[in-house]
Amino acid sequence: MLYAFEKRFCTMEARDFFTRGDDSMLKAVVVMLFAMSILVSVTVSAADKPSPVGNEVDDFQLKDFRGKKFQLSDFDDKKIVVLAVLGTECPLAKLYAPRLNQLLDEFESQGVAILGINANTQDSITEIANYARIHEIAFPLVKDVGNRVADQLGAVRTPEVFVLDQARVVRYWGRIDDQYGVGFIREKPTRQDLRIAIKELLAGENVSQPEATSVGCYIGRQREPNENSKVTYSNQISRLLQKRCVECHRDGEIAPFALQDYDEVVGWAETILEVVEDRRMPPWHANPAHGDFANGRVLSDEEKQLLTDWVNAGAPEGDPSQLPEQLTFPEGWQLPKTPDLVVGMSERPFEVQAEGTVRYKYFTVDPGLQEDKWIQALQVVPGNSAVVHHVLVFAIPEGTDARATGGGVNGFLAGYVPGLRAEPFPSGMAKRIPAGSKLLFQIHYTPVGSVQQDLSKIGFVFSDEADVTHEVKTISAFQRFFTIPPRDSNYEVTTRTRVREDSQLLAMMPHMHLRGKSFRYQIRQPGSDEWEILLDVPNYDFNWQTNYRLSDPMPLPKDAFIKCVAHFDNSTENMSNPNPRERVKWGEQTWQEMMIGYFEVAEPYDPNAESSVVLSRRDTAEQYILQLDKDDDGQLQVKELPFRFRIMFGGSDKDGDGVISIDELIGAFGRRLR
Repeated sequence: MLYAFEKRFCTMEARDFFTRGDDSMLKAVVVMLFAMSILVSVTVSAADKPSPVGNEVDDFQLKDFRGKKFQLSDFDDKKIVVLAVLGTECPLAKLYAPRLNQLLDEFESQGVAILGINANTQDSITEIANYARIHEIAFPLVKDVGNRVADQLGAVRTPEVFVLDQARVVRYWGRIDDQYGVGFIREKPTRQDLRIAIKELLAGENVSQPEATSVGCYIGRQREPNENSKVTYSNQISRLLQKRCVECHRDGEIAPFALQDYDEVVGWAETILEVVEDRRMPPWHANPAHGDFANGRVLSDEEKQLLTDWVNAGAPEGDPSQLPEQLTFPEGWQLPKTPDLVVGMSERPFEVQAEGTVRYKYFTVDPGLQEDKWIQALQVVPGNSAVVHHVLVFAIPEGTDARATGGGVNGFLAGYVPGLRAEPFPSGMAKRIPAGSKLLFQIHYTPVGSVQQDLSKIGFVFSDEADVTHEVKTISAFQRFFTIPPRDSNYEVTTRTRVREDSQLLAMMPHMHLRGKSFRYQIRQPGSDEWEILLDVPNYDFNWQTNYRLSDPMPLPKDAFIKCVAHFDNSTENMSNPNPRERVKWGEQTWQEMMIGYFEVAEPYDPNAESSVVLSRRDTAEQYILQLDKDDDGQLQVKELPFRFRIMFGGSDKDGDGVISIDELIGAFGRRLR
């Protein structure tokens, strides 16, 4: 889940945001697709296999999804033929379909042809036809049965392109452009490799860069399985996939392909093994040495070995009579009962463009709540999981302006991320929505190569106030005051927050952007000098903003401190880094950074106590002090202030003791701390 907020949320200009519904205030935040983090594999280059550049391609004949035959020699009158190896479910193959159409439109009149080749054993003729229809493919798309042409070319991934001159010699091999990579997506390509190669050849020049690193999904090749293998799909692998993968990898869910039958699974065998070996799947990044989490997704060494043995044996099917029964999943809501209230993000669906950048979209809805509502369980359901990357829902109390919410850093009502399960709060625990609140949906869309529509919603199961013993809140420790130096590979940023009431810790969720490297939560008990690790994420992944839910609630005593320690990699070694030459500060855009440690707590509920959904001025002032207190002594000394803040804060030290107290900070800033 991604939490990117406009700086203006935290300024006086933000007060009008919720009333005027101006989503143009927010800048685009571009991230990798959920599916790409599953499928996009390690790079392929000449170092991995012999280069096909300079090889002549023999004539071949293949049929398209309509049964029409195409031969390479059919294009003898063309100066250039681009062979584009594609797949129907690879996210990159979907995203690049419109771009190939654009290139054909630009160069067809100059003697350039494009021929799409599908060599995936798991892609049926019907699926290829559907792919061509959805993406309005303007060039022939043929099926390479048995991978004969792919083998001749030396193709490995989808998408992968081969540019042939008029003598049908490969003059360029690799990617289409450099917009997409493992763990990142650029707003636009910095080098359009395929386009450049075509233009150079048309001009009679040599291709200046005849090879370019490509990324993509492994081609699902036809295999020769070892029928004597002890590990088969039917007897072991199907059960492993049911246990670890099928919850997301099934029809209608967020994952881009299903893993529920052999014919589909066998085509993805190499890709499955690769992402497991790279620890990109299942998506779980917590250090097992710290914490016990109810939603942990970790393959055991034995499970990994089963996959390795199966793939190395040619992915045999085995005896289908040994297959387990297909799992069944509840349709629609995962809530413990039919929701008491369902609220849609808007009256009409939002149309998501086929490609490019979609700015964060904000939709404000009045649910018409005339009294406080207590929420026992809630679930955000994407209307179109193919394009909805994440959703955050905020409850904005009547009369509350955006500054008071802290721009979201102080928490949220509900969220959706791929693979998240809707779990009721423990018995007696509930979240509260104050009467008169509006709901604000923040939705991040990721185009998939075709125009899509979405109408996401949230469902609530209410609880009686009399049954509530603890109020659940999502709050955070965050740090705005940092500047990451250029090319620093391990820049540390820390922050602390104080536990204000005896409570229980339910979950933790770190958030950074593309330079995020690691994140750690620690706790210091009252009266102690020792910090204990609660959660350690040594390899933070921007594409998987996981909510780490504790198996059992953990007591949080009043006046304990929670510290978050983050490290950022602003060097060239970080392949996701937008620009290692820049000094990076807090900001909502992905080339800027955030440092937020969200955590979910349950505080004892006293119906007679005054309630506030936002921090008091005193709490806000304390939070400023904790963020700027570098020596961790609980005091903010003037000398600890960054230079640009000394002008703002320096005059607050009225008694001249070199320390800025909470009262002095409140006196200096007054209502601006609200």
